[in-house]
Amino acid sequence: MNRCHTEQVDDTPRIVRNEPALWLSKLPTVDSSSNKYTRGHALIFGGYPMTGAARLAARACARMGAGLTTIAVEPRALDVYAKQLESIMVRPVADDEDVRMKLSDDRINAVLIGPGIGVGQRTRRLVELVLAAGRPTVLDADALTSFADDPASLFAQLSDRCVLTPHEGEFARVFPSSGTRLERVTAAARASRAVVVLKGAETLIATPGGTIVENPTASPHLATAGSGDVLAGLIVGLLAQGMAPLDAVSAGVWVHSEIGKTLGIGLIADDMPDCVPAVRRHLAALSS
Repeated sequence: MNRCHTEQVDDTPRIVRNEPALWLSKLPTVDSSSNKYTRGHALIFGGYPMTGAARLAARACARMGAGLTTIAVEPRALDVYAKQLESIMVRPVADDEDVRMKLSDDRINAVLIGPGIGVGQRTRRLVELVLAAGRPTVLDADALTSFADDPASLFAQLSDRCVLTPHEGEFARVFPSSGTRLERVTAAARASRAVVVLKGAETLIATPGGTIVENPTASPHLATAGSGDVLAGLIVGLLAQGMAPLDAVSAGVWVHSEIGKTLGIGLIADDMPDCVPAVRRHLAALSS
Protein backbone atom coordinates (compact mmCIF):
# COMPACT_ATOMS: atom_id res chain seq x y z
CA MET A 1 0.00 0.00 0.00
CA ASN A 2 0.87 3.68 -0.16
CA ARG A 3 2.64 3.39 -3.51
CA CYS A 4 3.51 6.60 -5.31
CA HIS A 5 5.00 7.70 -8.61
CA THR A 6 8.46 9.28 -8.81
CA GLU A 7 8.92 11.64 -11.74
CA GLN A 8 11.77 13.48 -13.40
CA VAL A 9 11.08 17.20 -13.49
CA ASP A 10 11.25 19.03 -16.85
CA ASP A 11 10.06 22.39 -18.12
CA THR A 12 7.37 21.20 -20.54
CA PRO A 13 4.01 20.18 -19.04
CA ARG A 14 2.63 16.88 -20.36
CA ILE A 15 -1.11 17.41 -20.71
CA VAL A 16 -3.57 14.51 -20.80
CA ARG A 17 -7.35 14.36 -20.59
CA ASN A 18 -8.85 12.68 -17.53
CA GLU A 19 -10.46 9.47 -18.74
CA PRO A 20 -10.93 6.10 -17.04
CA ALA A 21 -8.33 4.56 -19.34
CA LEU A 22 -5.68 6.48 -17.38
CA TRP A 23 -6.38 4.79 -14.05
CA LEU A 24 -9.14 2.18 -14.35
CA SER A 25 -6.74 -0.78 -14.19
CA LYS A 26 -5.39 0.59 -10.90
CA LEU A 27 -8.75 1.14 -9.24
CA PRO A 28 -8.97 -0.93 -6.01
CA THR A 29 -10.98 -4.14 -6.16
CA VAL A 30 -12.09 -6.66 -3.55
CA ASP A 31 -12.13 -10.44 -3.50
CA SER A 32 -12.95 -13.25 -1.08
CA SER A 33 -9.75 -12.65 0.89
CA SER A 34 -10.47 -8.95 1.53
CA ASN A 35 -11.19 -7.59 4.99
CA LYS A 36 -11.68 -4.10 6.37
CA TYR A 37 -7.97 -3.62 7.01
CA THR A 38 -6.83 -4.81 3.58
CA ARG A 39 -9.31 -2.31 2.10
CA GLY A 40 -7.51 0.57 3.79
CA HIS A 41 -7.99 2.83 6.81
CA ALA A 42 -8.42 6.58 6.33
CA LEU A 43 -8.08 9.10 9.15
CA ILE A 44 -9.91 12.42 8.82
CA PHE A 45 -9.47 15.32 11.22
CA GLY A 46 -12.77 17.03 11.97
CA GLY A 47 -13.43 20.53 13.22
CA TYR A 48 -15.86 22.23 15.56
CA PRO A 49 -18.41 23.79 15.26
CA MET A 50 -18.29 23.29 11.46
CA THR A 51 -18.83 19.54 11.70
CA GLY A 52 -20.66 18.93 8.44
CA ALA A 53 -17.61 19.21 6.18
CA ALA A 54 -15.65 16.36 7.75
CA ARG A 55 -18.77 14.21 7.97
CA LEU A 56 -19.40 14.64 4.25
CA ALA A 57 -15.78 13.75 3.51
CA ALA A 58 -15.94 10.69 5.75
CA ARG A 59 -19.10 9.37 4.10
CA ALA A 60 -17.56 9.87 0.65
CA CYS A 61 -14.39 8.11 1.76
CA ALA A 62 -16.32 5.10 3.01
CA ARG A 63 -18.50 4.95 -0.10
CA MET A 64 -15.37 5.03 -2.25
CA GLY A 65 -14.38 1.73 -0.69
CA ALA A 66 -12.14 2.41 2.29
CA GLY A 67 -12.59 -0.45 4.73
CA LEU A 68 -12.29 1.82 7.77
CA THR A 69 -12.82 5.54 8.14
CA THR A 70 -12.06 7.32 11.41
CA ILE A 71 -12.74 10.95 12.29
CA ALA A 72 -10.47 12.44 14.97
CA VAL A 73 -11.99 15.41 16.81
CA GLU A 74 -11.65 17.56 19.90
CA PRO A 75 -13.34 15.90 22.90
CA ARG A 76 -16.04 18.60 23.04
CA ALA A 77 -17.15 17.66 19.51
CA LEU A 78 -17.31 13.92 20.10
CA ASP A 79 -21.04 13.69 20.75
CA VAL A 80 -21.92 15.89 17.77
CA TYR A 81 -20.08 13.61 15.37
CA ALA A 82 -21.02 10.33 17.01
CA LYS A 83 -24.75 11.10 16.87
CA GLN A 84 -24.58 11.79 13.14
CA LEU A 85 -22.43 8.87 11.99
CA GLU A 86 -22.89 5.13 12.32
CA SER A 87 -20.37 3.28 10.14
CA ILE A 88 -17.70 5.94 10.72
CA MET A 89 -15.58 5.68 13.87
CA VAL A 90 -15.10 8.87 15.92
CA ARG A 91 -12.14 9.25 18.28
CA PRO A 92 -11.11 12.13 20.58
CA VAL A 93 -7.75 13.89 20.22
CA ALA A 94 -7.19 16.45 22.98
CA ASP A 95 -3.55 17.42 22.43
CA ASP A 96 -0.38 16.79 20.43
CA GLU A 97 0.31 13.52 22.21
CA ASP A 98 -3.16 12.18 21.33
CA VAL A 99 -2.59 13.13 17.70
CA ARG A 100 0.82 11.45 17.61
CA MET A 101 -0.63 8.32 19.21
CA LYS A 102 -3.44 8.16 16.67
CA LEU A 103 -1.00 8.63 13.80
CA SER A 104 1.32 5.95 15.20
CA ASP A 105 -1.22 3.27 14.27
CA ASP A 106 0.44 1.65 11.27
CA ARG A 107 -2.95 0.44 10.03
CA ILE A 108 -3.79 4.03 9.01
CA ASN A 109 -2.99 4.33 5.33
CA ALA A 110 -3.95 7.91 4.45
CA VAL A 111 -4.99 11.15 6.15
CA LEU A 112 -7.25 14.09 5.29
CA ILE A 113 -7.15 17.42 7.11
CA GLY A 114 -8.87 20.66 6.22
CA PRO A 115 -12.64 20.42 5.77
CA GLY A 116 -14.25 22.47 8.53
CA ILE A 117 -11.14 22.28 10.72
CA GLY A 118 -10.86 26.05 11.20
CA VAL A 119 -8.11 28.52 10.32
CA GLY A 120 -5.35 29.23 12.80
CA GLN A 121 -2.35 28.07 14.76
CA ARG A 122 -4.02 24.89 16.04
CA THR A 123 -4.66 23.75 12.47
CA ARG A 124 -1.08 24.58 11.47
CA ARG A 125 0.15 22.42 14.32
CA LEU A 126 -2.13 19.55 13.32
CA VAL A 127 -0.87 19.76 9.74
CA GLU A 128 2.74 19.66 10.95
CA LEU A 129 2.04 16.56 13.06
CA VAL A 130 0.21 14.84 10.22
CA LEU A 131 2.95 15.54 7.67
CA ALA A 132 5.64 14.38 10.08
CA ALA A 133 3.92 10.98 10.19
CA GLY A 134 4.71 10.46 6.50
CA ARG A 135 1.34 9.08 5.35
CA PRO A 136 -0.21 9.96 1.99
CA THR A 137 -2.11 13.11 2.94
CA VAL A 138 -4.81 15.33 1.48
CA LEU A 139 -4.70 18.99 2.54
CA ASP A 140 -7.89 20.90 1.79
CA ALA A 141 -9.55 24.20 2.64
CA ASP A 142 -8.58 25.49 6.10
CA ALA A 143 -5.42 23.36 6.20
CA LEU A 144 -4.10 25.46 3.31
CA THR A 145 -5.49 28.82 4.40
CA SER A 146 -3.84 28.42 7.81
CA PHE A 147 -0.48 28.83 6.04
CA ALA A 148 -1.49 31.90 4.02
CA ASP A 149 1.03 34.11 5.83
CA ASP A 150 3.93 31.67 5.31
CA PRO A 151 3.26 29.14 2.55
CA ALA A 152 6.97 28.35 2.25
CA SER A 153 6.88 26.74 5.68
CA LEU A 154 4.15 24.42 4.44
CA PHE A 155 5.90 23.58 1.18
CA ALA A 156 9.05 22.61 3.09
CA GLN A 157 7.10 19.79 4.75
CA LEU A 158 5.40 18.42 1.63
CA SER A 159 6.28 15.62 -0.78
CA ASP A 160 4.77 13.93 -3.82
CA ARG A 161 2.77 11.75 -1.42
CA CYS A 162 0.73 14.86 -0.56
CA VAL A 163 -2.32 16.20 -2.39
CA LEU A 164 -3.50 19.82 -2.19
CA THR A 165 -7.11 20.50 -3.24
CA PRO A 166 -7.72 24.27 -3.35
CA HIS A 167 -10.46 26.16 -5.12
CA GLU A 168 -9.44 29.44 -6.76
CA GLY A 169 -9.75 31.49 -3.57
CA GLU A 170 -7.70 29.09 -1.46
CA PHE A 171 -5.16 28.74 -4.25
CA ALA A 172 -4.60 32.51 -4.34
CA ARG A 173 -3.87 32.56 -0.61
CA VAL A 174 -0.85 30.27 -0.88
CA PHE A 175 0.32 30.50 -4.51
CA PRO A 176 1.06 33.34 -6.97
CA SER A 177 -2.06 34.35 -8.89
CA SER A 178 -0.49 35.62 -12.14
CA GLY A 179 -0.62 33.64 -15.37
CA THR A 180 -3.11 31.23 -16.90
CA ARG A 181 -4.68 28.49 -14.80
CA LEU A 182 -2.40 25.98 -16.50
CA GLU A 183 0.70 28.03 -15.75
CA ARG A 184 -0.36 28.63 -12.17
CA VAL A 185 -1.15 25.03 -11.29
CA THR A 186 2.05 23.80 -12.98
CA ALA A 187 4.14 26.25 -10.97
CA ALA A 188 2.24 25.43 -7.77
CA ALA A 189 2.95 21.70 -8.02
CA ARG A 190 6.63 22.35 -8.58
CA ALA A 191 6.89 24.88 -5.77
CA SER A 192 5.02 22.72 -3.26
CA ARG A 193 6.44 19.36 -4.43
CA ALA A 194 2.90 17.98 -4.10
CA VAL A 195 0.08 16.98 -6.43
CA VAL A 196 -2.12 20.08 -6.78
CA VAL A 197 -5.79 19.97 -7.75
CA LEU A 198 -7.04 23.38 -8.90
CA LYS A 199 -10.79 22.92 -8.69
CA GLY A 200 -13.23 24.63 -11.02
CA ALA A 201 -15.40 24.16 -14.10
CA GLU A 202 -12.29 22.67 -15.72
CA THR A 203 -10.37 21.10 -12.87
CA LEU A 204 -6.63 20.83 -13.45
CA ILE A 205 -4.38 18.31 -11.71
CA ALA A 206 -0.63 18.91 -11.68
CA THR A 207 2.31 16.86 -10.42
CA PRO A 208 5.75 18.12 -9.38
CA GLY A 209 7.20 16.36 -12.42
CA GLY A 210 5.15 18.35 -14.92
CA THR A 211 2.24 16.05 -15.74
CA ILE A 212 -1.09 17.86 -16.13
CA VAL A 213 -4.42 16.03 -16.13
CA GLU A 214 -7.32 18.16 -17.28
CA ASN A 215 -10.90 17.32 -16.36
CA PRO A 216 -13.12 19.45 -18.63
CA THR A 217 -16.41 17.66 -17.99
CA ALA A 218 -17.54 18.89 -14.56
CA SER A 219 -21.25 19.52 -14.08
CA PRO A 220 -22.19 23.09 -13.07
CA HIS A 221 -24.42 21.53 -10.43
CA LEU A 222 -21.28 20.68 -8.44
CA ALA A 223 -20.95 24.37 -7.57
CA THR A 224 -22.60 23.93 -4.18
CA ALA A 225 -21.56 23.99 -0.54
CA GLY A 226 -19.86 20.78 0.58
CA SER A 227 -19.05 19.49 -2.89
CA GLY A 228 -15.33 20.03 -2.35
CA ASP A 229 -15.47 18.17 0.96
CA VAL A 230 -16.92 15.18 -0.86
CA LEU A 231 -14.10 15.32 -3.42
CA ALA A 232 -11.48 15.36 -0.67
CA GLY A 233 -13.14 12.31 0.87
CA LEU A 234 -13.17 10.43 -2.43
CA ILE A 235 -9.47 11.08 -2.92
CA VAL A 236 -8.39 10.06 0.58
CA GLY A 237 -10.53 6.93 0.28
CA LEU A 238 -8.58 5.87 -2.80
CA LEU A 239 -5.24 6.79 -1.25
CA ALA A 240 -6.12 4.63 1.75
CA GLN A 241 -6.68 1.70 -0.60
CA GLY A 242 -3.20 2.05 -2.04
CA MET A 243 -3.64 4.07 -5.21
CA ALA A 244 -0.75 6.34 -6.15
CA PRO A 245 -1.55 10.03 -5.62
CA LEU A 246 -1.96 11.01 -9.28
CA ASP A 247 -4.17 7.99 -9.97
CA ALA A 248 -6.24 8.55 -6.82
CA VAL A 249 -6.76 12.22 -7.62
CA SER A 250 -7.62 11.61 -11.27
CA ALA A 251 -10.10 8.86 -10.40
CA GLY A 252 -11.60 10.89 -7.56
CA VAL A 253 -12.10 13.96 -9.75
CA TRP A 254 -13.67 11.85 -12.49
CA VAL A 255 -16.07 10.11 -10.10
CA HIS A 256 -16.95 13.49 -8.58
CA SER A 257 -17.80 14.81 -12.05
CA GLU A 258 -19.93 11.78 -12.84
CA ILE A 259 -21.87 12.25 -9.60
CA GLY A 260 -22.65 15.79 -10.72
CA LYS A 261 -23.97 14.56 -14.05
CA THR A 262 -25.97 11.78 -12.43
CA LEU A 263 -27.71 13.91 -9.80
CA GLY A 264 -28.00 17.05 -11.92
CA ILE A 265 -30.32 19.87 -10.98
CA GLY A 266 -31.20 19.96 -7.29
CA LEU A 267 -27.91 18.32 -6.29
CA ILE A 268 -26.84 18.92 -2.71
CA ALA A 269 -23.64 17.63 -1.17
CA ASP A 270 -25.54 15.43 1.29
CA ASP A 271 -26.73 13.28 -1.63
CA MET A 272 -23.35 12.86 -3.28
CA PRO A 273 -21.74 10.07 -1.22
CA ASP A 274 -24.74 7.80 -1.77
CA CYS A 275 -24.29 8.15 -5.53
CA VAL A 276 -20.76 6.73 -5.47
CA PRO A 277 -21.76 3.03 -5.68
CA ALA A 278 -23.67 3.62 -8.93
CA VAL A 279 -20.64 5.31 -10.49
CA ARG A 280 -18.37 2.53 -9.25
CA ARG A 281 -20.68 -0.08 -10.79
CA HIS A 282 -20.44 1.78 -14.10
CA LEU A 283 -16.65 1.69 -13.86
CA ALA A 284 -16.72 -2.01 -13.03
CA ALA A 285 -18.75 -2.62 -16.18
CA LEU A 286 -16.19 -0.71 -18.24
CA SER A 287 -13.38 -2.91 -16.95
CA SER A 288 -15.18 -6.23 -17.49
